[in-house]
Amino acid sequence: MHAARPFYALGGAALALLPLAMVLANRSSPVVVGIAALAFLAGRWREGGGDTPALLIGPLRTPLGLAALAFLAWSLVSIAWSPFPALSLRILGEFLPTLIGAYLLARLAPGRIPEIALPLGCLVIVASGLFVAIDLAYDLPVERAFGRRAAAFVHNRPVLTLDLVAGPLALLLWRSQRRVAALATLGFAGLGILRSISGAAMMGLAAGPAMAGLGRVLPRKAGVALAGLGLGLAVALAPVEGDLLARLMPEAAHQQLTQSSSRARVAIARSFGTAVAAAPWRGAGFGTSARFAETPVAAQVPPDMRILLGVGHPHNSFLQVWAELGVPGAFLAALVLMLMLARIATLPAADLAVALGLVACSASIAFVEHNGWAGWWTAGLGAAITWARAARARVRTPATDLPT
Repeated sequence: MHAARPFYALGGAALALLPLAMVLANRSSPVVVGIAALAFLAGRWREGGGDTPALLIGPLRTPLGLAALAFLAWSLVSIAWSPFPALSLRILGEFLPTLIGAYLLARLAPGRIPEIALPLGCLVIVASGLFVAIDLAYDLPVERAFGRRAAAFVHNRPVLTLDLVAGPLALLLWRSQRRVAALATLGFAGLGILRSISGAAMMGLAAGPAMAGLGRVLPRKAGVALAGLGLGLAVALAPVEGDLLARLMPEAAHQQLTQSSSRARVAIARSFGTAVAAAPWRGAGFGTSARFAETPVAAQVPPDMRILLGVGHPHNSFLQVWAELGVPGAFLAALVLMLMLARIATLPAADLAVALGLVACSASIAFVEHNGWAGWWTAGLGAAITWARAARARVRTPATDLPT
């Protein structure tokens, strides 16, 4: 164990520093998660770690693991009919290594994160929230000083990362008797999110705590069922989202959401929904959203609905799955989500509430975000899940006994 400590210290520091790394360079989280994952893997090797293969392979043999592997396999198969295989492989080259790093981190780190990483994680989130708030309040002086793009949306990815990691880290801090630090983590993450211009982050900030609260007060089955209903509707209604919003969304709502370009988002959703209806069975191929207007599927869309297919993404990760992977991809994605809920339903009350909050937060963001395969998004989810599992490790040991 002594020989493994430097590696665990490096991994814990990288995990704790991830939100600040995103503030300074808003696509850096895949690298940070990769470093943390490799550090914990090296630590396990130095420790002996004879159980490491079972720890990593075991979950992949469960129904949830097999469904996730089937989804990944279908994504790979779809590259065969992608009209832009080089683009598909480039997107896969960002997504898959980050996913592997996030998986390694979430499996290997809980129970082995050094104690110093906890207050460091709190300080990082406090610093990140303050930095975003002050930088935006003074018209981005740091970006201007370094000659970088001075636009308020540069902080959108960092605050979305804060959205994901703050709750699970706060639970771990609370269980470690650092209750002031737990409240500070939540408070300063909220400060950065509320000061940002990211409507997606604010949706996550609203949905996450609300679902966590409901998960705490509702009977266990009711809370999980409510989350399942939300996820199921998000997948099932994604292809008709645009048409539904065009009919049901009042003008007053559009006026309130002018900064979020709500009218354009509705029109984009209608265009991609029309594309799904034109070729529902296999989609255009993994990673093709960036050039969707040039795909054979787009040629089947009426000309007046085709223009907005060129925006580069459908602004909805659930709709992106439908457009790129068709009915099989949407079915497998829904299966993964339902099996995930069944798995977290076995958690104790506090852990279940935080897990449901993370599900609601990430799903609400995914409903309006740009790219479900983005490495920074995958890395943020991996970090959040790692903190949540580490909180569970505080009351259930050894780490190999954690829910998969």
